[in-house]
Amino acid sequence: MIMPQGVLKPKLHRTVVLVGMMGSGKTAIGRSLAAALQVPFMDSDAAIEEASTRTIAEIFARDGEAFFRKREAEVVDRLLSGEPIILSTGGGAFLTEKTRDMIAHKGIAVWLNADLDTLWERVRHKNTRPLLQTADPLGTLTELFKVRAPVYANAKLHVNIHPTASIEETTQNVIAVLEKDPTVLEI
Repeated sequence: MIMPQGVLKPKLHRTVVLVGMMGSGKTAIGRSLAAALQVPFMDSDAAIEEASTRTIAEIFARDGEAFFRKREAEVVDRLLSGEPIILSTGGGAFLTEKTRDMIAHKGIAVWLNADLDTLWERVRHKNTRPLLQTADPLGTLTELFKVRAPVYANAKLHVNIHPTASIEETTQNVIAVLEKDPTVLEI
């Protein structure tokens, strides 16, 4: 969304937290959405890596998933405590009840709901997904999807991801959902 000169910029009242499976587009859509709404973009995984000076994969390998989830909740809480931003979270962040409660209290969760075929097409050639470093990555992704989708459905807002839609089209779909609630976004 390009704002013509002389038009007031959109007003984001709450941090928008993008949740969903790995490969759903949280980072790409998050960056685009932040640019369109003229607010900062933050990625919780990048913030964790910066704070720990280790990659997510290294943290998982050295300290385990439980340790990572605890640090992740701390980082998400910190990022939710400032001015409204667009926040992309890791695929597992929303699974933790404490993190879901923080997001509901301090921001608004938007589930980027992509189907399994789309997710697999997007992640199958990447080696940066620690949870998919298994003998059967598609089987692992399928199981994660089955477990996580019902939890993501608890997000206040849902946006279906169409596999052929551009980043810009999906961003506009997210904005359309957000602007239905003026306590979240005023255009």
